[in-house]
Order: sequence, then structure tokens, then C-alpha cells
Amino acid sequence: MTRQDISGNQVKLVYLALGSNLGNRLINIELAKIKLLEKGIIILKSSSHYETLSWPNPNLPKYINIVLEVKTCLAPNNLMQVCKKIEVSLGRKQSVKNSPRECDIDILDYDQKIMDNTINLPHPRMHNRNFVLIPLFEINKKWVHPRLKRHIKRLILTLPKKNITSIKQI
Repeated sequence: MTRQDISGNQVKLVYLALGSNLGNRLINIELAKIKLLEKGIIILKSSSHYETLSWPNPNLPKYINIVLEVKTCLAPNNLMQVCKKIEVSLGRKQSVKNSPRECDIDILDYDQKIMDNTINLPHPRMHNRNFVLIPLFEINKKWVHPRLKRHIKRLILTLPKKNITSIKQI
């Protein structure tokens, strides 16, 4: 059976990662959630807030990260466009890769779909990131990586010990 909304468009289950390490990080994340709702993206679950060191340079401001379970009728590319517009509306500017930012929104998993073109799904580095895996595990302990076919608990256990111990729930 296919999930559908009243307009007949298929509803997809999606996981998004939100992060901020500039300005009022908590407010930035909450504003991003509000803006997602305003775009018709329904938030089903939200993880706790987690603080992590900035990567690859731990001397930069620490991040606050969350993972959201959402449902949407937007196609992957349209959802990505919405996320990028929200980032810009919250102050994100074009800059060097991995530089500090007010808001970062990544599509982690779009309805277990695998894509390798204008958008890569699932997110190509998510399985190596403590700030993604631990909040995702909090909201879906049964999640399985669509490409790797590995259970989230197993992915977390493959992280270096320092990555597991360095993340802090706030």
C-alpha cells in the first residue's frame, strides 16, 4: 500500500540532519524547524540536541546537531532546494567547505532511496558521523542504511571510540 496525502501525492519518510555552530545555535535550529513546517514538511520526531566538536578543525566553534524524522510530498531535489533556501534565510553564506555556519540541513535518508546524480542518497558520509548516527538512533533504533544494508547500532559501533565519547547530549 502506498502512503498518500489528500492531494494524491506520495508521502515519503525522510531523515534530515540539522546543525549550527554560529550565532545562537539552539535558536537557529528551532527556526529551521519552523521554516520546514511552513514549507509543508511535517515533523514526526526530533532527536535531542547534541553538541560536537567542529570537523575537520576542532578549534572552530562547537556544533549543535539534531536529526528529524519528517514526511513530505516533495521530490528529493525539491526538498534539497527548500533546505538550501532555509539555510540562506538563516544567514548561511557561500564559504569554504566545512566552515562555520548558522544553519546546515542535510538529507540523510529519503524513503530508503538510493540516488547518485544531482543529489546523493543516502547522504554519502552519514555512516561515519557521530552527530548523525547517535541522534538518528535515538529516534529510530531499527533504521538500516539503504546502501550498506547495515543496522544503525552496528554503524555506531564501528565509529572510533573517541567519536562516541566526544558527543554530548544537551
